[in-house]
Amino acid sequence: MGRHLIVEFFNCDFDVINDEKFLESVLVKGLNEAGGRIIWKFFYKFHPYGVTGVILIAESHLSIHTWPEKGYVAIDIFTCGSKMDPWKAYKRIVEEIKPKRVRVLELKRGAFHKPKIVEEVLS
Repeated sequence: MGRHLIVEFFNCDFDVINDEKFLESVLVKGLNEAGGRIIWKFFYKFHPYGVTGVILIAESHLSIHTWPEKGYVAIDIFTCGSKMDPWKAYKRIVEEIKPKRVRVLELKRGAFHKPKIVEEVLS
């Protein structure tokens, strides 16, 4: 039925993950590179800090929630069908946000399988 990446970034730069326009740009680039077709997007900047964003795509959605004061980002990339590769979107996002540590869980939706878990310490 689809692939779902549940992504966590740790030890991110406060200013990077508190910048609503930057995050929107990065997610859109990632979706374009992955072959996603954007239908609608909404981003909201909390005060004093934090960003939430959702992009609906023909293939499903991509969402982001940030806690700059903790250096933490939660991202979901869910795609159904075979034309979009969620890992391409992930690659662009991780390259731009530059977290120090990452955890990714990949679920294959609609199928029984053992989930793929990726954990990396990045410099």
